[in-house]
Amino acid sequence: MSQNVTLPALGESVTEGTVTRWLKKVGDTVAVDEPLVEVSTDKVDTEIPSPVAGVIEQILVQEDETVEVGAVLVVIGDGSGAAAPAAPAPAAEVAPAPATPAYEAPAAVAPVVSAPVVSAPVVAAAAQAPVSTPAPISYVPPAPIVAAAPVAPAPAAAPVLAPAASSSDAGYVTPLVRKLASESGIDLTTVAGTGVGGRIRKDDVLAAATSVAPAVTTAHVAAADSALRGTTETMSRLRKVLAERAVASMQQTAQLTTVVEVDVTKIAQLRQQVQAQFVAKTGGKLNFMPFFALAAAEALRVHPKLNASIEGETINYHATENISFAVDTERGLLTPVIRDASTLTIAQISQQIADLASRTRENKLKPDELGGGTFTLTNTGSRGALFDTPVVFLPQVAILGTGIVSKRPAVITAADGSEAIAIRSMVYLALSYDHRLVDGADASRFLVDVKNRLETADFGSVLGI
Repeated sequence: MSQNVTLPALGESVTEGTVTRWLKKVGDTVAVDEPLVEVSTDKVDTEIPSPVAGVIEQILVQEDETVEVGAVLVVIGDGSGAAAPAAPAPAAEVAPAPATPAYEAPAAVAPVVSAPVVSAPVVAAAAQAPVSTPAPISYVPPAPIVAAAPVAPAPAAAPVLAPAASSSDAGYVTPLVRKLASESGIDLTTVAGTGVGGRIRKDDVLAAATSVAPAVTTAHVAAADSALRGTTETMSRLRKVLAERAVASMQQTAQLTTVVEVDVTKIAQLRQQVQAQFVAKTGGKLNFMPFFALAAAEALRVHPKLNASIEGETINYHATENISFAVDTERGLLTPVIRDASTLTIAQISQQIADLASRTRENKLKPDELGGGTFTLTNTGSRGALFDTPVVFLPQVAILGTGIVSKRPAVITAADGSEAIAIRSMVYLALSYDHRLVDGADASRFLVDVKNRLETADFGSVLGI
């Protein structure tokens, strides 16, 4: 009975791998856990062991071929299903030497020879130049022997194994190592490999890179100077208002900022799954901002201190969650308002953000669309910032800044309690607040609730599509 061996998952975010070298060939016997093939991904180079014992019947993926996780690599059985090699075409002439090692099968029962032996066809030797891709090890069967009369069987010839790669052979270099060498300006023919059979590993390239003088780089091209450089201008009315509000906020309130780190990998995966459906339903792409807005609005219902304002010695706790969000325009920073945000779906919030932001930049907002906000959201990561410490907009008492969502290694805990390092989509959330009303514990409780909502990513019922 034959069994398929598939490409296993080699990491949480790894979806495909490249076969770099087969360690077995059709007809070989393999034991359980014996290495079958070397595979390279964008994160790891590894050997795939055989899950069963048996005989290699079929190899379905060739060297340097890239396949997805779950694809069948090889078929292992009892040997009865092993594919027979095709007969070779007649050779025009005998080449001086093969370019790739050839496996010679054991000789069959040989009759008496009455004619010259015709050599098996071989590939002409390649020009002596460094190669950039590994050459496959092909099977070349012997040519038939012309006979006149039968004689006793000849002893079987011992199989000729492919020689191990030399220390300077780039034929067994994985795509990952080849890319690293190219980026580092390293000639692989000059690198001595320390891997299996002399294969060049990533560490070999890194070691070679440290011993070489730095390569000459392209000259830096400076950006064009701004037209405002060396000029003066009168402050616009909007800029005056923004300046006065910022100074008043810093003078009249006691502000500080608390930051948490949030794993939004599940939201990233959800966005990828529903993006096509979302675009078809709403006409716009789904980004992270609506998730941040809804999570914050829902948390404000539980933490009213963050959704309040101070008027003299009176604290006003608002009955609705009206989220102002910052829009960068040529005239300055403006904050249109999404009203009753905690009652909306992700699709409704996304559409309001797109509409209000567009009309803000075109100066087409109605006056009441800029007023009535009870809490502000500012996407400081839209220009690549990790996080900042935003200034509270009076009379509000809090503002949440969202940094750039970036992939980086993080420690994750599996269901069985084991821990591992994985590539995750991470973001910093920075909450600035008025310490006259909001204490550090209040801010932390609010941020933790927002963090848990985003990391759980249970938004299926409120997507609105």
